[in-house]
Amino acid sequence: MGNGTNQGQLRRKLFAWNDRLLDYYGLALFLVLWQAAPSLGLVDRAFVPPPSTILSAALGLARGGDLLQHVGASLARVLVGFIVAVVTAVPLGFVLAGGAPPVARFLRPLFMLFSQVNAFSLFPIFILFFGIGESAKLAVIFWSSLWPVLFMTLAGVRGVDRALLKTARSMNAPRATVFLKVTLPASAPAVFTGIRMGGSIAFLMLIAAEMVGASQGLGWLIHNSQVNNIIPRVFAAALIIALLGVCLNFLLRCLEAHVVSWKPESLGGIHELPAL
Repeated sequence: MGNGTNQGQLRRKLFAWNDRLLDYYGLALFLVLWQAAPSLGLVDRAFVPPPSTILSAALGLARGGDLLQHVGASLARVLVGFIVAVVTAVPLGFVLAGGAPPVARFLRPLFMLFSQVNAFSLFPIFILFFGIGESAKLAVIFWSSLWPVLFMTLAGVRGVDRALLKTARSMNAPRATVFLKVTLPASAPAVFTGIRMGGSIAFLMLIAAEMVGASQGLGWLIHNSQVNNIIPRVFAAALIIALLGVCLNFLLRCLEAHVVSWKPESLGGIHELPAL
């Protein structure tokens, strides 16, 4: 009897661990195949180095202190451009969707047009306005991050249950109270979704932003390594950018879980992202 109980508990623990690790099996298999393919000669390791070679290149950069400098420079650019975009887009979205819907409709074509313009294609214009220094790079990241945050904020405010707003107003609640107690909590999940999307796009545009007029940063490291045919460093820098993006997304999810204690399964209207 006791042995059967112990075996049942052990089986449940193994199933629980298997369920936790299920998300990582695909990644582990991919890394194994990646390591095996160049080693077995299935792909040219000069162009697709195995993960062990990439890790060795990253450790070499870390030992020399160069990696920390590049990561620090890139993080500073991403965070400044991203935070300025969030600070601009979130209040603007609340003002337009909550306080001035006619103005939002008037600006909708302009916003949609601007959002379709790739930030890197505007890089020469940013250089004309801000020079080739840090401001142009920050402008690229700002422009890329602005639109998803703005659109999701607008969609979140527009998706607030009108019955809740009418109930609050029927009780003669002040506008500030309606905003803090109804509009802000109801739209918060959509706002955080936009912020996470903006953070992901900021890291995607980092490579392009640092390829011109930079002497430090992971994007510059990719460009410099490519020019000098140091392929393992190209992969190492690209993977580090991906990991930084994943870490930022994880931190934003933790912040969202702390701030938004509830989260509905469906945010009505959110899938209609471009509509303001």
